[in-house]
Amino acid sequence: MSTIATRSEPETDPRVRAVFDDIRATRKSDFVNNFWRSLAFDPDLLERTWAEAKAVMSAPSALDPLTKELLYIAVSATNGCAYCVHSHTAAARAKGMSDAQHADLLRVIALAAKTNQLATALQVPVDAAFDADRFDG
Repeated sequence: MSTIATRSEPETDPRVRAVFDDIRATRKSDFVNNFWRSLAFDPDLLERTWAEAKAVMSAPSALDPLTKELLYIAVSATNGCAYCVHSHTAAARAKGMSDAQHADLLRVIALAAKTNQLATALQVPVDAAFDADRFDG
């Protein structure tokens, strides 16, 4: 259940329409998902969030598009965001994620959660060898 009332015709606002048109063009799809439709209640927030998402997830970078989606799934699972887990799993599948890759991803997420909890509970001191100041870039 949403915490805000979504607008029935959000694209009557020209700023919202422009963002939705850019989402459609960027993703090469007519589909604008509920996340973006929910943000349409505040055109400023919608514009800023879409600009950042587009810059991080769509622009060429050192990480390939599938790796970005896998990272997004892992962080979303850790943060407990079912919406983002579902949407980015679908996006990862569209970018070629296999069932085997998905299974490996889930194993890594589970292992990281377990070892993070153990390290936190034990208050394990960080090894000096892991200090970034020790490495030359």
